[in-house]
Amino acid sequence: MKAYIKPLYITLCATLALTSCEKNFLEVEPTDRISTTSVESDTTIFEAYVLNRYIGPRLQEKESEGSNPGFGRGFEYSMMSSYTDESIYNNDDGSWLIQRGQISPDNLGSTGSFWSRSYRGIRECNYALSVLSKITMSAGHKKMIEGELKFIRAYRYHDIIRNYGRAVLIGDKVTQLSDNLQDPALFKRATLQESMNYAIAQLDEAAAALPANNTGTWQLGRATKGAALALKSRLALYAASPLYNAGTWIAATSAAQAVISLNKYGIYTGGYNKMFLVNETNEVIFERLFTTNARHVCLEIANGPNGYGGWGGNTPLQNLVDDYQMVSGKPITDPTSGYLASQPYANRDPRFGYTVIYNGAPYRTRSLEAFIPGGKDSKDGDSNWNTTKTGYYLKKFMNDSYPIDNPWDVAGMQPWIYMRYAEVLLNFAEAANEAYGPDVIPAGSAMSARQAINLVRARPDVNMPALAAGISQAEMRDAVKYERRVELAFEEHRYYDVRRWKIADIVENKPAAGIIVTKSGSNFTYAAKSALDGKLFTAKQYWLPIPRAEILASGNKLEQNADY
Repeated sequence: MKAYIKPLYITLCATLALTSCEKNFLEVEPTDRISTTSVESDTTIFEAYVLNRYIGPRLQEKESEGSNPGFGRGFEYSMMSSYTDESIYNNDDGSWLIQRGQISPDNLGSTGSFWSRSYRGIRECNYALSVLSKITMSAGHKKMIEGELKFIRAYRYHDIIRNYGRAVLIGDKVTQLSDNLQDPALFKRATLQESMNYAIAQLDEAAAALPANNTGTWQLGRATKGAALALKSRLALYAASPLYNAGTWIAATSAAQAVISLNKYGIYTGGYNKMFLVNETNEVIFERLFTTNARHVCLEIANGPNGYGGWGGNTPLQNLVDDYQMVSGKPITDPTSGYLASQPYANRDPRFGYTVIYNGAPYRTRSLEAFIPGGKDSKDGDSNWNTTKTGYYLKKFMNDSYPIDNPWDVAGMQPWIYMRYAEVLLNFAEAANEAYGPDVIPAGSAMSARQAINLVRARPDVNMPALAAGISQAEMRDAVKYERRVELAFEEHRYYDVRRWKIADIVENKPAAGIIVTKSGSNFTYAAKSALDGKLFTAKQYWLPIPRAEILASGNKLEQNADY
């Protein structure tokens, strides 16, 4: 997160996995870091330290560019979409082994830094909380800082829980390197229920301490009460889901309702495609902001078509394309939907065109030419090693006013949205449907599950048909899955959704499909193809393995996830 101030990066003594800060006989003071004494005595330095807890160190190749990683992979080269049936990453970069079920404790590909970054962040938050009482600042500001640190710490635990399951709960302990030998509690994994309860309780405390709004430029992008409650809503939904079985649908409904009841957020009316290009819309609950000097990967060249000099990047799969409904609200498999195999992209849910660039779609100065022979954006075009393997390119998040060619000094300043109001509405819809059914308005709420989904579908530039009253709970369940599939595509939800629903063994074992478009005269034909061979999901992949290095560092006291 960048709050429009130049960050001050601080390396602290005794941070896990760093070298000890004990003085040696040379008594040499390092010049590349700031001492703990300075952090604990200088309010400005302490404030900068807290601000920088919103980001993390770069621990792997292809993690960020120009700015350190935040909480999720976000705009990094291989996005989390390319671990799922949303897309594949054209140049691999540690994503194909995840798609092929080859992940192991010794090789986690581009997921290899979740554990270490999360626990490093937890330790850093604990340190800041432990010295907060020494810092000279107003009681109100201290309360806000405490809320921020508990929010950040809970977000890190949320990343541990959703990737590995059972967490090691550190509490407020400020760990030291010597603890590896002296404190066996550092390697005891809590139950899923205990892990969820702890993180959710931390978010309750954070919400009570955080402001409702960020009131100054210096606060932009920092956590608010709404951010803490929205993250609680996500965790409560996960807890109630089949994979976790560590919460209730009633509790998840109430958690989502708490965000809705703030009456602060709404569905952005400025355009679904534009929402991801501008800062601070009314739909955004928590986002990472970027500045010219700390921008992220330049998306346009990283994901753009080869005919424009782009690298292909995260290319949407046919699996996703086929799931977009027709504007009638019917799936393309319905004979009455109006779908034509000869015009496969016509009259689809508008979010399709805002998310995927397909053959013939208007793009920059011309229509996309993914066809063969001779298409400029096909293997017959320039830079053909960057040609999409699926037949599609990514549209979502792209700013067409940024250059593709030589973008380094101007591109990469779109925000990354961690949480937005549409997600909360979909959280509510799913939980309320499971707890009460589609049309019951829960006590304390102003809407039913069905009405919540219809708010999302009625976005002005989407305008998909409303779900009709009287649908069954099972039909509503399918509607929730559809909305999350298309509304939240490429936003780091699909990977976790198919796991918590326990359907990954079905959807992730379908072949990674693409399309071959052939042009003859003015006509096009479309044929299915394999975009990536060997796609495989096994039951153990519902959780990531804990990296082997972490197991060995614990003296084999840390319990590995099953079957790894």
